Amino acid sequence: MTANPLMDETLLTVGQVAEELGVTVRTLHHYDEIGLVVPSERSHAGYRLYTEEDLRRLQHVVVYRRLGFPLEEIGQLLTGGADVVAHLRRQRAAVTDRLAELTGLVSAIDRALEAEMNDYQITREEQKELFGDTFDERYAQEAEERWGGTDAWAQSQRRAKSYSKEQWQQIKDEGAATNARFVELLEAGTPADSEAAMDAAEEARQHICRWFYDCPRQMHAGIAEMYVADPRFTKTYEDVHEGLARYVRDAVVANAARG
Repeated sequence: MTANPLMDETLLTVGQVAEELGVTVRTLHHYDEIGLVVPSERSHAGYRLYTEEDLRRLQHVVVYRRLGFPLEEIGQLLTGGADVVAHLRRQRAAVTDRLAELTGLVSAIDRALEAEMNDYQITREEQKELFGDTFDERYAQEAEERWGGTDAWAQSQRRAKSYSKEQWQQIKDEGAATNARFVELLEAGTPADSEAAMDAAEEARQHICRWFYDCPRQMHAGIAEMYVADPRFTKTYEDVHEGLARYVRDAVVANAARG
């Protein structure tokens, strides 16, 4: 009897792959339909099964997608003959560039706007009273040195300078309410790519758009990567609830991918 080589290879169902890579089953079906990642095997019942090679290809797709590459371009990259090492090097370079670009911008958005408000409608003492330990004038100095010339910085500074103490309190309360919703979902075991978690992520994005600057979904996803990449931002979320930084990041990334 001839041995079946697939008997020694791990085959994963659509659901297992979705859970392992943090994508939705609907996304996997879409990749299959457009020929981007097609499961190589089928079960006796006709269900799709992913081989290890399929999984490696899908991992590259997920990384490129999170970096903002269009699906058509991802398909071209994967069929261009590059090996795994070449793909990983390209992805690492893209991630490094993105992190370098966003680090200062996130500082300006998430930290510096509570500080260094020379013409603001609230005093430094009131800022410290509202934001406690998260208020640190050094963040503002660092952010302005690196990102003072960006459109996002200019827009956020222009808006923030007009806010009263009551408006800053509203900003703080809305942010805390969104975080509380994330914690509720996390404690309930709700997946980060569920509709409820993605809706919470969308509310977080709209909060930025309402109060500070225009924030498209892909930009929001890039910012969210800093929640797990920068220890300062990670601590902000982990002080609220253990595991919250990664959960929020995953929900924001999923929300960006859905439209």
